[in-house]
Amino acid sequence: MEHVVAAAVIDARGIVTGWSEGARLLTGHAAAEAVGQAVTGLLAEELTRVPGRAWTRPVVVRHRDGRPVTLTVTACPVLGPDGEPCGWTLTAERSAAPEPTLAERAFQQASMSMSVFDPRQRYLRLNEVACKVMGVPEEALLSRHFPDTVQEEEHSLGFDWHLRHVAETGRPIRYESWTGAPSLNREHAWTTEMWPVREPSGEVVGVALASFDSTEQYLARQRLTLLNEAAASIGTTLDMVRTTEEVVDLLVPRFADFVSVDLLDWVLGADEPPPAREGEVVLRRVAHGSAHEGTPEAAVRLGETDVHPPFSPPARALREGRAVRIQAGEPDFMLWLAERNARAPEGSRHRSGVHSVISVPLRARGTTLGVLVGVRIANVDDYEADDAVFAEELASRAAVCIDNARRFARERTTALALQHSLLPRGLPGQAAVEVAHRYLPSGSTAGIGGDWFDVIPLPGSRVALVVGDVVGHGIPSTATMGRLCMAVRTLADVDLPPDELLTHLDDLVTHLAAYDDAGEDVAELGATCLYAVYDPVSRCLTLAAAGHPAPALVLPDGTAQLVRMTPGPPLGVGGLPFEAVELELPEGAVVALYTDGLIEDRDRDIDRATGELCSALTAPAASLDALCDTVLKAVLPEEPGDDVALLLARTRALGADQVATWDIEPDPAHVAAARQAATEQLTAWGLEEAAFVTELVVSELVTNAIRYGAPPIRLRLIRDRSLICEVSDGSSTSPHLRRAHAFDEGGRGLLLVAQLTQRWGSRQTDRGKTIWAEQSLEPE
Repeated sequence: MEHVVAAAVIDARGIVTGWSEGARLLTGHAAAEAVGQAVTGLLAEELTRVPGRAWTRPVVVRHRDGRPVTLTVTACPVLGPDGEPCGWTLTAERSAAPEPTLAERAFQQASMSMSVFDPRQRYLRLNEVACKVMGVPEEALLSRHFPDTVQEEEHSLGFDWHLRHVAETGRPIRYESWTGAPSLNREHAWTTEMWPVREPSGEVVGVALASFDSTEQYLARQRLTLLNEAAASIGTTLDMVRTTEEVVDLLVPRFADFVSVDLLDWVLGADEPPPAREGEVVLRRVAHGSAHEGTPEAAVRLGETDVHPPFSPPARALREGRAVRIQAGEPDFMLWLAERNARAPEGSRHRSGVHSVISVPLRARGTTLGVLVGVRIANVDDYEADDAVFAEELASRAAVCIDNARRFARERTTALALQHSLLPRGLPGQAAVEVAHRYLPSGSTAGIGGDWFDVIPLPGSRVALVVGDVVGHGIPSTATMGRLCMAVRTLADVDLPPDELLTHLDDLVTHLAAYDDAGEDVAELGATCLYAVYDPVSRCLTLAAAGHPAPALVLPDGTAQLVRMTPGPPLGVGGLPFEAVELELPEGAVVALYTDGLIEDRDRDIDRATGELCSALTAPAASLDALCDTVLKAVLPEEPGDDVALLLARTRALGADQVATWDIEPDPAHVAAARQAATEQLTAWGLEEAAFVTELVVSELVTNAIRYGAPPIRLRLIRDRSLICEVSDGSSTSPHLRRAHAFDEGGRGLLLVAQLTQRWGSRQTDRGKTIWAEQSLEPE
């Protein structure tokens, strides 16, 4: 450095009267600026008492650019005529830098950025790290106002505000920020401590600060925050697609500028995982998203499959079972990017900034489901080892949620298939009622319920209408529903009255609960059921309920109301009776049977819901099927929380021209008259072809009633879709088939009836029993 000596002359008043070129070089002030000014205006520090004789000492002057400059000044007094000093001549040179103290070395060599400002936010000192962060030497910043050294941005304004706050209040501050720096090409996290510097008197004369780069800690907290958010935001539903979308929404843009989730095809179906295969991997795109609207970076559309070659990140991640990172410049990266651009060239310009890719397998419970891919474009940081650890942890949590959704979908599909196989597909033909039905499985996460319905033809042109609901959801409830459905059909075949049938069904549920789990509360495996029998001849509807909602009835005049009945306890409680109700209905009445999912919900008033049901049933409809849709639209909530079964039945009646009845005297001599009466009725109906078989059936059944039964005896013929012959008597003894031996004189009558008719049977009545036989009237 060039050695410069300055000279100056000061009069007795302290005014500069002479200024050399050397003085300009050392202080930056030209002679025209300095001459005529008070010397105190050029000092950075106030001088203590100056002796009247010559002296040499260090003096801190203020450079023209504002920074302090320490000079070694020698002052000689200029004596006047009286021998008294009338001015001073000054010579000055730059002071030799003193040997730094241990404290100064510690300040300069600190691993964090340290600076000292005066109360007006001007730089006084900076250490080496601070200079490196600012990108300029200390001399370029000393005495400069902080806002003049940085761009006017939010983080700079915040830094300046904190400096001023500490200087004004005298209280220290600690804060964190995520900002850039003039010499850094990316933003960093900074933890900054600011504290006041005081004189012994307590006056604040400066602000000192220390900032250290806490980027790693900040990113670690960010990753931990993402994991915590993942626990709350991923898996909110049991829908696989929605779950993968939640993963994408969480990661973009905080972890990646583009994220895709691809699953193996079997995951989206009901198949078991196939054996692992080497080589290319076929995946189906389920979700993707990016920081750009429309996700232009995607090379695969949603729902499409993509074949990944062995070198690609997804294939490697699946093969190696761990996170795979590739960066720009690596051979695999260049191959992968070229393959993406070849598949979707229209998005190549959006991939031009891609510099880092991470691919993580989605594995849950030892099974690989797919792969998660993250791509960084605008984010300048490459994926590092800590990012891979985070991605694997998040992918593990996401995979469990996806697998839960897969298992739920599989169980739901199985339960629904099982339930559909048990519910009637095509209702059997019968003349008693016209029926229409709807079954809506719930979309609830609890799974498919145990709702069911059935229409069972009964002897005598009667029909049984059944609707029930098993407590619980899922495959166990569906299996229990199947048991009850078959049990009701079996008991209906015995032709039990509704209240008696429910009593037997109640015993069955109790036994099922006891056998399934001896420690299970019986009521937990219970069910509700409504069983009704309609006779089109008498137009009588007999019904009984076990904890089930009462049906609604719509009369031909358009009025609707709930059937008044006493519902018994749910099935499985046991020990309580069931009561039957009988109603005589006009032809054309509509009976609506339903499960509680139609009218019950946490946020609904049941009385209001049943009122809506009755109102909807009276709405005009082109058909019974259309009325079903009208009812569901009007009554059902937008998101039902339970399964719904609805069964509508419009009653028909068999007129007097379709039924013939005769009272029979209990004398074998009257058998011939009964045969003759039946033959004449068939002729009147135009059914002469059925006369031979009918005569034989009437003869055998009437003879058996006279021989083995008890009065009163009655013969009835019903002409419906088939020809039904019924013989009633006062005895409760049921007949049964037996094989007669070669030399037996009797025992062949019922066997002949069974062989000549379509079907036959008997049922108990209040006054005895009825034996019936049915012949088909359709041409063979």
